[in-house]
Amino acid sequence: MTDVTGLALVGAGRTADVYAIDGGRVLRRYRDGASAASEAAVMTHVRAHGFPAPAVHEATGPDLVLDHLAGPTLLQALLDGDRTAADAATILAGLHHRLHALPPSGHARPAGPAAGTVVHLDLHPGNVVLTPEGPVLIDWRNATDGPADLDVVYSALILAQVSVGTDAALAPVAAALIGPFLAAAGGGPLDHLAAATARRGADPQLTTTERERLATAASLVAEEARRTS
Repeated sequence: MTDVTGLALVGAGRTADVYAIDGGRVLRRYRDGASAASEAAVMTHVRAHGFPAPAVHEATGPDLVLDHLAGPTLLQALLDGDRTAADAATILAGLHHRLHALPPSGHARPAGPAAGTVVHLDLHPGNVVLTPEGPVLIDWRNATDGPADLDVVYSALILAQVSVGTDAALAPVAAALIGPFLAAAGGGPLDHLAAATARRGADPQLTTTERERLATAASLVAEEARRTS
C-alpha cells in the first residue's frame, strides 16, 4: 500500500480520501481498507466500451491510481449558477442512457436477477466532473450489474434525500432537479422504487437523519415520477 505521508489531500468523500501523486494522477484510498478490485474492474469495463470514466492505472488493496480530472463537479457548477437544473437533468440522464446501453460487466454481486446492464448506483451531481472533454462519472464503488430503471430511481432517491435534508444550500438545488431528471431519463423507475429504497436504507454510510427521512424522500420520488410521466 502506498505511503501517503507528505501527499496533498485533494478530495475526501464519505468512504475514501484522494491524494495528488506524480504524473497527473491521483491515488484514491478506501478508509475501511476494503479492496478496490471490483470497482477497478467495472471502470475498466465501461471505459473499454467508450463510457467516460477515469482511467485506472493501478488497483492494489484499497488503493486506486486514477487520472486526475480537471474541472468542477456538476454540483459545484449548479451552486455557482454555471448550470441550470435543466442542464443538469440532461447531463445526468445522458450518462444514464450511455451507461445502460453497455453490456453487463459480469460482476459477482449483481443488483437483482435482471442484471441486463451496468448500474452505477451513486450517479448524482457530486459524482460528475465537467472536464474540457465532457462530463466524466466518478466514484464507482457501488457499481454492479442490474436493471437500468433501478439505477435511474436510485439517482432520484439520492436527490430527494438531499432535498428533504438539512443543508439549506443543497436542498433547493436538489429539489429543482428531481422532476426534470426523471422526465429526461424516462423508463419505468417506479417499478424499482421499493428495491432502491431498501438498498439505500441498508447503506451504512447514511446518517441517522438521512435514514429517518428516507421514506419521505421515496414518497417525493413517487410523486415526481407520476407528475412527469
